[in-house]
Amino acid sequence: MPDSLTALSTALRRELDGLLAAPALAEDQDPLAALRAATTVQTRAAELLAAAVQRARDAGATWQQVGDVLGTSRQAAFQRFGRPIDPRTGEAMDTTPLPEAADLAAAVIDDLARSRWADVVARFDATVAERLTAEGLAAAWAQVVGTVGGYERHGEVAVARAADFTVTNTPLAFEAGDMVARISFRDDRSIAGLYLLPPEPAK
Repeated sequence: MPDSLTALSTALRRELDGLLAAPALAEDQDPLAALRAATTVQTRAAELLAAAVQRARDAGATWQQVGDVLGTSRQAAFQRFGRPIDPRTGEAMDTTPLPEAADLAAAVIDDLARSRWADVVARFDATVAERLTAEGLAAAWAQVVGTVGGYERHGEVAVARAADFTVTNTPLAFEAGDMVARISFRDDRSIAGLYLLPPEPAK
């Protein structure tokens, strides 16, 4: 692992030096070249961060300690950098979220806000479709509106992989309160879970 960290640090330093030197070397440089270089630096930095987290874990650091350094919760740190083992197979789980999950969640929330119940239900997998009808979904949304007022907007969608599902958590702002839309997607993009929850209390 130290060799890996050294190699990653060297690669990052090389890319960063190139990015910083470019403006001085060529005033008429293609502006997209700097953007491409910055993207490469970002990728190298992410690789270095992941390697440093793994080194800390190998040395006995807890996920709480890692989260404290990263300024996040231990669960968020684990979801980003952990390598969970599937108890069903004994193999490492796929931790890569569905790439378009944030857009899918935003589309579902937009459908809810516009009372397009049938469009949301059409996205349900077979299990959810058996339990929640368009009428039931409309009643649930009406209950939320009756509690916190009219819907105003949603915030940034947080995305994480949890075993067989990609889970999205999206803050929702209503006129008299806040909620969170937690939507789980299967890899085929169908909805495997849909919950409207109060936000977690601030720590």
